[in-house]
Amino acid sequence: MSRKHLKPRDKVTQRMTRDGVVLENQTTGEEINISDREAEQDFTPSEATGRAEKVLERADQVRERRAGKRAAKQAGQVEADTGPRPSARLQFSEEERSTPELKKYIRKSDRRADRLDAARAAIPKETVKIKEKVFDEATGRAKTHIRRETRDKPPTAMKPNPASRPVQEVLLFAHGKIHEVEHENVGVEGGHKGEELAERQAGRAVRGAIRRHRLKPYRELSKAERLAEKANIEYFYQKALHDNPQLAQAASNPISRFWQKRQIKQQYVKAARAAGQTGAGAAQGAAKAAKSGSKAAKEAVKESERLASFAVRHWKGCLVALALLIMTAFLMGGLQSCSSIVGGFGSGFTATSYLSDDADLIAVENAYVGMENDLQRQIDNIPSSYPGYDEYRYDLDEIIHNPHELASFLTSILPRYTLAEVQAELQRVFNKQYTLITTTTVEVRYRTETRTDSEGNSYTVQVPYNYYILNVKLTARSIVSIAPELLTPEQLEMFNIYLETSGNNPLVFGGGSYDISASEDISGVHFVDGARPGNTAVVDIAKSQVGNVNGQPYWSWYGFDSRVEWCACFVSWCYNQMGLTEPKFAGCTSGGMAWFQSRGQWANRGYSDIAPGDAIFFDWDNSGNADHVGIVIGTDGTNVYTVEGNSGNACKIKSYPLNSSVIRGYGLMNWD
Repeated sequence: MSRKHLKPRDKVTQRMTRDGVVLENQTTGEEINISDREAEQDFTPSEATGRAEKVLERADQVRERRAGKRAAKQAGQVEADTGPRPSARLQFSEEERSTPELKKYIRKSDRRADRLDAARAAIPKETVKIKEKVFDEATGRAKTHIRRETRDKPPTAMKPNPASRPVQEVLLFAHGKIHEVEHENVGVEGGHKGEELAERQAGRAVRGAIRRHRLKPYRELSKAERLAEKANIEYFYQKALHDNPQLAQAASNPISRFWQKRQIKQQYVKAARAAGQTGAGAAQGAAKAAKSGSKAAKEAVKESERLASFAVRHWKGCLVALALLIMTAFLMGGLQSCSSIVGGFGSGFTATSYLSDDADLIAVENAYVGMENDLQRQIDNIPSSYPGYDEYRYDLDEIIHNPHELASFLTSILPRYTLAEVQAELQRVFNKQYTLITTTTVEVRYRTETRTDSEGNSYTVQVPYNYYILNVKLTARSIVSIAPELLTPEQLEMFNIYLETSGNNPLVFGGGSYDISASEDISGVHFVDGARPGNTAVVDIAKSQVGNVNGQPYWSWYGFDSRVEWCACFVSWCYNQMGLTEPKFAGCTSGGMAWFQSRGQWANRGYSDIAPGDAIFFDWDNSGNADHVGIVIGTDGTNVYTVEGNSGNACKIKSYPLNSSVIRGYGLMNWD
């Protein structure tokens, strides 16, 4: 009888894993996944995975090196360029510095050159050894000499940290150990992936910050060079216009000015590179550029004539092309609605703006003020011009005008004008605005005379005589009231538009500030009394007006029918409240500055003996003219505190450093 071999049954257990239910044979060690769930991929780092991470790491390093080179290139200096750079400071003659039209651009060029010199001085320096071979004729041998030279240090690429590789190996080992166990826990795996991403991003951010910090001096140098070049080109362009009137006539539109500046810039850069210095080289280039700009303007005129002739000869083809263009415009209209709105806004803005240059507007305004001053002198000299009268009687309106009314009137007739072009129009307006009439009145009056008769007795008699009176009458009208008499209906409509918008240049004649910040609280400031006696009463009057908006009653008190730039009217009103008839002015430069300067009561910026009640004048664009005026409250030794009208269209208390560049000077009041 044979025996049957008995085998024990295998012990089988079930276990839940991330891949589903697994049957595990405890006897044979075999595992069977009985779940329908798809098994997840094993992300345990292998040798191939480690190589992939090293490849990604090297790609990051390459990307950082390329970014460093791009930053160095943007900084305006490549690694091979370590030689000295040519100077961008121009040399100006005394005649050029004394030319009023060029002073502004010379100052800007000097400031930009100072900034460029400071940027160059901030570039890191390095000392290099230079070997030079010198031939000794006595021995017939060549000797090598070494000299040291200090020069600008070029921007260097980021070098790897020697300790970075061991640190990376440690991190890779640690991440590998985490990978071995993270497949059993989704939370651990997600946190680990986030940690790895954070490590890479933090490393890039730190290296990028270090690189930007190292390249900052080179970026500042590049920016300073661009600004200096731009200022120099603008100076040469303005000098070319000043020296060549025909070039100024050719620059009648933005396109012409763009091409002329482009010609000057090309000549400037070419001459600077050829001469090795931007001073003398660019000066020669500017002269050539002026001729090139004039020639380019003439060529543009000839080209327009040729196009007109072509259109006449081929008028049928031009009509077809125009029809196609109109159809295309209709089709694209829906897509270009936003562009049309922007374009319409730009056209509307241009149509309501003064197109003349600020210098021409101010020159015309000063010429008209000069005519008014001549009229005032004529009235003052009436007794000497008409001698022999017993009495002079005056009935005079005020000699004053609104600068924006005059500019709006002239712009409605000639959109872009110069002083030479509107001389006749100025005289026409002046004759209509002011009428001076002198008439003679003879009155029979009696005087008492004592006489003696034949017997020696005295007696009195009334003797008639002629009493001659000269009547002087000045009638003044506003330009608004005479405009309907001198302008056509179309011109009158444009005049009203320009007057409403102030030509989109409200501060061109001085007066006002765009400041919209809040008024300052100076309740805790302790003021230092000056050596000159001030007047705190007028300061209290000015401070009581803080918060007033729109300038009423100051401009209406002055005599204007509608709102004007009212900062000067506010100062004059405050002085009038103290019982003073002078100073009274509506224009900061032609009225206020001129009044104080003509009486020897003017001090420039930096004057230390200012007192409460003095007038303070501001020059926002450093043009030499006054753009705004206020009343001095006092000084604490560091700042000057003021009350200003029309500061953001309101009365406000403000403060400025005593040496602030926006302060033009002070009108010093005498209160004794």
